[in-house]
Amino acid sequence: MNSAQSLIENRPTSVAHLFLSRVEATPDREAYRYPVPVDEQAADSTPGAEQWRSMTWAQAAERVKAIAAGLMALGILPEERVAISSSTRIEWILADLGVMCAGAATTAVYPSTNADETTYILADSGSRAIFAEDAAQLAKVLGERAQLPELGHVIVFDAPAELPEPEGVEVLSLAELEARGALHLADHPDAVAKTVQAIDREQLATLIYTSGTTGRPKGVRLVHDCWAYQAAAQVASGLLVEGDMQFLWLPLSHVFGKTLTSGAMQLGVVIAVDGRVERIIHNLPEVKPTYMAAAPRIFEKVYNGIAAKARAGGSAKYRIFQWAAGVAREYAKATERSAVQTGTRSAPLALTVQHALADKLVYAKIREAFGGRMRACISGSAALAPDIGYFFSGAGVHILEGYGLTETSAGSTVNRGEGYRIGTVGPPLPGTEVRIAEDGEILLRGPGVMRGYHNLPEQTAEVLESDGWFHTGDIGEVDPDGFLRITDRKKDMFKTSSGKYVAPSEVEGRFKAVCPFVGNVLVIGSGRNYCTALITLDESAIMPWAKAHGLAGKSYAEVCASAEVHRLIDGSVARLNAGLQRWQTVKRFTVLPRDLDIEHGELTPSLKVKRPVVERRYAEVIESMYEGAREA
Repeated sequence: MNSAQSLIENRPTSVAHLFLSRVEATPDREAYRYPVPVDEQAADSTPGAEQWRSMTWAQAAERVKAIAAGLMALGILPEERVAISSSTRIEWILADLGVMCAGAATTAVYPSTNADETTYILADSGSRAIFAEDAAQLAKVLGERAQLPELGHVIVFDAPAELPEPEGVEVLSLAELEARGALHLADHPDAVAKTVQAIDREQLATLIYTSGTTGRPKGVRLVHDCWAYQAAAQVASGLLVEGDMQFLWLPLSHVFGKTLTSGAMQLGVVIAVDGRVERIIHNLPEVKPTYMAAAPRIFEKVYNGIAAKARAGGSAKYRIFQWAAGVAREYAKATERSAVQTGTRSAPLALTVQHALADKLVYAKIREAFGGRMRACISGSAALAPDIGYFFSGAGVHILEGYGLTETSAGSTVNRGEGYRIGTVGPPLPGTEVRIAEDGEILLRGPGVMRGYHNLPEQTAEVLESDGWFHTGDIGEVDPDGFLRITDRKKDMFKTSSGKYVAPSEVEGRFKAVCPFVGNVLVIGSGRNYCTALITLDESAIMPWAKAHGLAGKSYAEVCASAEVHRLIDGSVARLNAGLQRWQTVKRFTVLPRDLDIEHGELTPSLKVKRPVVERRYAEVIESMYEGAREA
């Protein structure tokens, strides 16, 4: 039996077992790092300054056990649900571990979820208690208290000076919960240990509600074995290695963020945690991580920002950037071909010389912006435009694209090490099987697959076969070396009126590669005689361009509506169309006055576009692109 197989087969019984085993093995090793405000009373402090504080595994265990015992003192029983509605922060991780060490199950709630949907999730899950981040999250819950008869306790991370005392529900601070837990442990010192010992593999650990592009979200039942498998598979595949420092900013309410905490426990590597997206660019040089995961939109924004900065530096600097970007892509493609053919990455001498010069002029600065030690970035939740992947690969920032769903506890396939292939989502993780159905749909089977949708047996039966195969709803293909390539969402592919199939994500990905100003793009054409597109622009990229092209003083919306910007985007659409089949080409487009966002319900919290929502909202705009026109 090889080491990878041994890791999978001998994985821990539960996340709680995994955590306590890690604490026992390396109690004094650093586990987590998190930002705290600098003491403003200090002589050398500046307002708003922060510093990173460390927490060992032993220190984490002390707090986790207190939280677990506190929940027991509140009467929370095994497999009962306890929700968490908070941004990504150290308290989220501690609360989640506390819930699981109490034998209960975490209901993950995005803090951006509105009151109506939060109420639905809490009611559908039957959550008995909830950890609320702050006064805003507290108010959201208490405002709908009448619809939540099972909810008896709210624990607040950032508690106000005076906690409310609503009828029928107890509100307490996290510190108060931990104090109760300490008292409970004083009377029952082995309470947590006994509870953890009784947890089995199939015990519910987490309910994560799909963000859903249509209708109400569905609660995905993920048992302890799902997360224990993910932890073992991440290490067995080499995604995490000894000495790694992981920077974690992804939403922990999302399966992609949450699975990363399990692998770190398996190997005992450090997680630096801070969910504030606006702090990423500041945090990376401070933390100097070796490993980070993100959605493609983050890498697209970084690329657009680099291009905008070069453009702002003048025509000479921008020409150097464009040359370096081209060299990066060619170098990445050449070394990838070499790796496939010979097993080692190399490039022709002339290209290698150009790459070395470009590295001194451009790439080294990009790597420094990532902290200077980045071994790998994992990209997931949506497709990464290949040209973006090739650019970063050539610049020495290796983006390993992976694939998984909430229903598979995140990772199912992933590129890894030096053998990654851009444009694919890699081979399956050890212990996971991939099969392509006759209609091209990707089917997955393995320990990470959910045990069903909560309270929805009929919808479970629609996607989960009795022999364990899960229907993903995605279309793809597996190459001879076992690398999976995603073609499109089964439900997103459309047929034009001439009978030609179009995979919109493919066209959208290509457009993102040729247009450094794009925010989001939605290709439309189902039942139509040609394709059109709704396009939004990245404000941080387009506004500097606008200032340099006679549009200074204009608002973002005015810039988007300008003739100058229309000509700019028209050029990008022309470059896109030059590489497409005739039936795929975009004949007309509209630049929208603002980017898509979560607040308007157009993006999921993991930044996927809700196509039906956007198409309904801009129905008149879409119709106008087809009025009085025919295919040329």
